[in-house]
Amino acid sequence: MYYSDLNDYMIPCVNKKLFGVECPGCGMQRAVGLLFEGNFSGAFKMYPAIYTLIILILFLFFNLFYKFKFDFKIKVALITINIIIIVTSYVIKMNNIIN
Repeated sequence: MYYSDLNDYMIPCVNKKLFGVECPGCGMQRAVGLLFEGNFSGAFKMYPAIYTLIILILFLFFNLFYKFKFDFKIKVALITINIIIIVTSYVIKMNNIIN
């Protein structure tokens, strides 16, 4: 519905333009656009780390105002989970392109 309209305003990937290879962040803008449209499964398929990144951002925002007992450990765990998901999905995406 609005997805084609949103594509007109998205920032292009510099890595893809220069080298022809997607970066680990490719698909994040489109996934956010799909979230705004209510296409939750499409957003996950576009960028699997979208939901864990939202959780991380919300936690960091609330942690500015409210201090938690183990906030540092929670931040490290959320960041680690996000890195693992991003790298894993990137490797899978690159293997599908190569094969």
